[in-house]
Amino acid sequence: MYYAEITGWGKCLPPTVLSNEELSQFVDTSDEWIRTRTGIESRHISHVDTSDMARVAGARALAAAGIEASELDLIIIATCSPDTLIPNIASKVQLELGAGKAAAFDMNAACTGFLYGLETATRMIQAGNYRHALVIGAEHLSWYLDWSKRDTAVLFGDGAGAVVLSRTEQESGLLEAQLGCDPEGRDVLAIPDFGTHMDRFNPDAGHFAFDFVGREIFRRAVRGMGAAANMVLERSGLDSQGIDIVIPHQANKRIIEALCDHAGIPLEKAFVNIQKYGNTSAATVPIALCEAVESGRVQPGSTILSAAFGAGLTWGASLIKWGQRTTPVATSDAELPACDQTATEILAKAIAHCQQKQSNV
Repeated sequence: MYYAEITGWGKCLPPTVLSNEELSQFVDTSDEWIRTRTGIESRHISHVDTSDMARVAGARALAAAGIEASELDLIIIATCSPDTLIPNIASKVQLELGAGKAAAFDMNAACTGFLYGLETATRMIQAGNYRHALVIGAEHLSWYLDWSKRDTAVLFGDGAGAVVLSRTEQESGLLEAQLGCDPEGRDVLAIPDFGTHMDRFNPDAGHFAFDFVGREIFRRAVRGMGAAANMVLERSGLDSQGIDIVIPHQANKRIIEALCDHAGIPLEKAFVNIQKYGNTSAATVPIALCEAVESGRVQPGSTILSAAFGAGLTWGASLIKWGQRTTPVATSDAELPACDQTATEILAKAIAHCQQKQSNV
């Protein structure tokens, strides 16, 4: 039986940071309001496309695994904010990395996308035809936001995280997973005026509504993630004592606390970095995984429980057995282009447009 060990890991955060204090200069909010309700202190704002962040994270993961891009058989990019819909951005990352023989596609399960991609790549490797896969979660959610609406403007940030999966006969990598979707809740978290549903001849096309029903999302998220986590624990024969670390989707600190309570896992086992990055959707889990490894929270042989939920409402949980290596084989010199703008300067046109739209209502 084959397994798909995580042999490489890498992340990419754009250099420009938007603090709560800066955000409150153009959104009706405050640092205290954001911190107490979400746990967020800052977020990163990208000056480049989603694919650029994905490429850098992918290059760093490849270096950590010690393999060349030409050895990749598969690239999956989990994103709901690609540069282009046609063609997919996985093909752009494939081209720029030099992974000529790989299959490449995008996957949209919103914030659960990385876990969907992780299971898809694992099962394809286990089928025997693929040896190395690159799974990336990457998002440029600041592009969508209405900066006149506090409930969503404070929550999201940009970034990318990636892992390399390599075929092995040693028991490691993704051991159990449970994915699902709660379609009755699909309207509580949505950007409805996008895609072919959008009236592209409307002069307001491009001003996206971001529907967000916080209480309902919280309720459904905790229920979905909690049920999935309990399912993978039951199937694996483990209880909370057998979990070394929990790496949850970083959407809201209160949701993380409720998830741990639901699964009966002490909160101190959860890795939390939402305060630095906000919600980066499909990128939150791989970014957190990278930082957990870098900080020593993941040790050789660690058992990791991860859970996420996202628009759809998709949900899922994964049980991962880490391998024996927690240090990268090599490091990459891949970097984003330099940026000499502040976050407010990057967002200036979007802020002005949203404020003008709001004043006309």
